[in-house]
Order: sequence, then C-alpha cells, then structure tokens
Amino acid sequence: MRAVVAVIGKDTVGILAKVSTICAECNANVMDVTQTIMQDLFAMTMLIDITNCSEEYNVLADRLKVCGDEMGLQIHVMHEDIFNSMHTI
Repeated sequence: MRAVVAVIGKDTVGILAKVSTICAECNANVMDVTQTIMQDLFAMTMLIDITNCSEEYNVLADRLKVCGDEMGLQIHVMHEDIFNSMHTI
C-alpha cells in the first residue's frame, strides 16, 4: 500500500527533513520525492510505502498535519486507493 503526501507553504530550512523523519519514525518508506520552489513558495509531493507502517494510516496523517501546522505548511496525506479513484475517469 502506498500514500501520497503533498506539502505546500513558505520555504524554510528542514521541510524535507522533518517530513521524512516522521515517515521514518512510523516505518513508512519514502519511495519518490519531487519538490520545487517558486519564488518563496515550497511545493513537494512524496510517494510513501505504508505497507509496513508501524502506525495506523490516520495516526501518520495526523502527525504530518501537526508538523505542517507547527511549520506553517499545509500537509495532506492521501491513500493511494483514494488518489487513484479521484484521478480515474
């Protein structure tokens, strides 16, 4: 099972490190990352493998949301099944 993590907000030092640390603490493997900075806006999308995650999906999503709130970012986590359903015509 996989999930998509989207991060948007003002660029600051350590965003990738903090998000990936939470994933590592929950045993969610980061499979792919794309990020860009447009002027001072940071945007990142991560694909994570949650097959062996040590936390429930909702707990991981909540931890990432709290991290985002603390850093002034919007962090959204979407299970791959929901992501695929939303993007299938």
